Amino acid sequence: QVQLVESGGGAVQTGGSLRLSCVLSGYPVRNYVPGWFRQVPGEERAGVSSIAGSDGSTYYADSVKGRFIISKDNAKNTVYLQMNSLKPEDTAIYYCGAEPEFGWVAGYLMPQLFNSWGQGTQVTVSS
Repeated sequence: QVQLVESGGGAVQTGGSLRLSCVLSGYPVRNYVPGWFRQVPGEERAGVSSIAGSDGSTYYADSVKGRFIISKDNAKNTVYLQMNSLKPEDTAIYYCGAEPEFGWVAGYLMPQLFNSWGQGTQVTVSS
């Protein structure tokens, strides 16, 4: 099972930017669907963005389209999430998740289909 370590969280003001990183260990990222998910206390974990291992197709939740960009570096086995124009409602713990590529793209933002997770990194956006 792939191991995931994410980093890059922090505290910013509304309108600021952060870049999250997730390093995959043990297996090449090209064989996985890696993605970013977030969770607020008392709420279910929700998909934010993911990227297909094979062709690099990207997927975004409607709430972050136009503000967040997911990318990956196959050589570094790393996935990134560039977060711009941050809003207070983006405040959450952000988790990197990964699953061997399974092809049903409608499921690429469904956390219940992912079985490997990082430890989480806190993102706090204040007004």
